[in-house]
Amino acid sequence: MSQNFTYSIKKIRFDQNYQPSNDTRLTTNFANLARGEKRQENLYRTISMINNSFNSRVHWDNPGGDRYSVELEIIHIDVDIEGNGKSFPTIEFLKTYIVDHKKNRRIEGIVGNNFSSYVRDYDFSVLLKNHNKGRNQFSVPDGYGDLHGKMFKDFINSSNYKDNFNKLPVICLSVSDNKTYYRTSNQHPVLGIEYIPNEPSLTERYFKKMGMDVRYFMPPNSVAPFAFYFFGDLLNDYTDLELISTLSIMETFQKIYRPEIYNAHSVAGEEYKPSLKNEDYSLTQVIYDREERNLLAVKQGKWCEDNFIQRYQPILEKWATEFAA
Repeated sequence: MSQNFTYSIKKIRFDQNYQPSNDTRLTTNFANLARGEKRQENLYRTISMINNSFNSRVHWDNPGGDRYSVELEIIHIDVDIEGNGKSFPTIEFLKTYIVDHKKNRRIEGIVGNNFSSYVRDYDFSVLLKNHNKGRNQFSVPDGYGDLHGKMFKDFINSSNYKDNFNKLPVICLSVSDNKTYYRTSNQHPVLGIEYIPNEPSLTERYFKKMGMDVRYFMPPNSVAPFAFYFFGDLLNDYTDLELISTLSIMETFQKIYRPEIYNAHSVAGEEYKPSLKNEDYSLTQVIYDREERNLLAVKQGKWCEDNFIQRYQPILEKWATEFAA
């Protein structure tokens, strides 16, 4: 079925001059930072935080802590449903590159990192919300996340993805604030101490439909675990530099977006329950409008419903029924 959907990829450099395009989800981390009066200061400080985080973790043969810098590309994916040249924005990733200033070389990093999707906005902010309106007990509708998961797998298996990327994506997200995580004895030199949750989260089940597994690690010098979503073997399919590039980006974004968890003054213990009500944390100097993010998520989800889900509903339903994972 992948031949019926055509995917196109645009690459946009994320730097101090970045400005979100009209097709970019404005709630995504990198777009939220690049708006308003403080946009250039935000971008400068964010990029500095990423580079500092990376160098602090790649400390060998790096006495000045300035050997490396991380470059970012926004990977914007559109899908043409009908094959008539009319496309709809579906997914945005970040792609990392590591610049080694000592050896004057540019090393390819990981694609994935941050993850953004209009259909996911629809699923979480419109479909799920409407399904639970007036209900006493939370539940998910039948087939929840099926279309998004199949479209994601279709893109990952497409020739367009394989022509542009050498490895499968790794996506790094925050832990859930309604689950409890337990420390294990497993420890990785880069990703740190592994944690396991008391039960799967809704996000975990959603990404499972995308074909991705998840593991939770708290890296050295971090205060809380991160959720790493991946295909294959997370700890052996990627180099240390690749993993650190992902970690340095997402740790920076999470310190800005969820400081109550990732910029807290206490470190996660053997039994850890994240809380957005934690008051013992520090703010970064980067301005992030979380209230606007929540409002825009609903707006974007409704836009997706009107311009994609309803517009192409017969085609999407038929395609999803016939899709072979």
